[in-house]
Amino acid sequence: MEIRAADDFDAAGGALARAFHDDPVVGWLLPGGRGAAGMFATIARHLHAFTDTALSGGGAVAGVALWDPPGHRPDAEAAVPGLLAAMGDRVRQGLLLEEEFARHKPGGPYWYLAQLGTVPELQGTGVGGALLRAGLARCGGLPVYLESSKESNVPFYERFGFAVTERFTLPDGPPVWGMLRPPRS
Repeated sequence: MEIRAADDFDAAGGALARAFHDDPVVGWLLPGGRGAAGMFATIARHLHAFTDTALSGGGAVAGVALWDPPGHRPDAEAAVPGLLAAMGDRVRQGLLLEEEFARHKPGGPYWYLAQLGTVPELQGTGVGGALLRAGLARCGGLPVYLESSKESNVPFYERFGFAVTERFTLPDGPPVWGMLRPPRS
């Protein structure tokens, strides 16, 4: 398996949509998952600094991780047309999600793992771990923060040194687990 920067954001968005097909937060955001591939392609292209892809032996996207370094500023203006096309009036729900996530993020400099997903047929084969290790290697010992949208994924992140900092619930929505990996020397 090869890990590399995305060169096809539509393929990355499609892989994330497949990976998150049963995700409670995505279901809350986009009931039925309609528009998820376009939403994920847009956020990968415009809102996050690094889009890492894991490619299968045949070159298909097996998994994707979206990362932001400390102080990253997304290009929200460039993202608006793609988000509106993919999400329609659910963009308002997306803004609510981002506001809620922002309220729970840690202070100080940290790396942010926005999404990590493996296509369903390859889940449990090491794709997610390979993507996470590659991204953590980039973090230079700084803290790393993420939100886990499934409690069942918490032990996976704990194996990489993350700890739950809080559990919070989205407005009229599912719970989310904030997780932090402390600084490394």
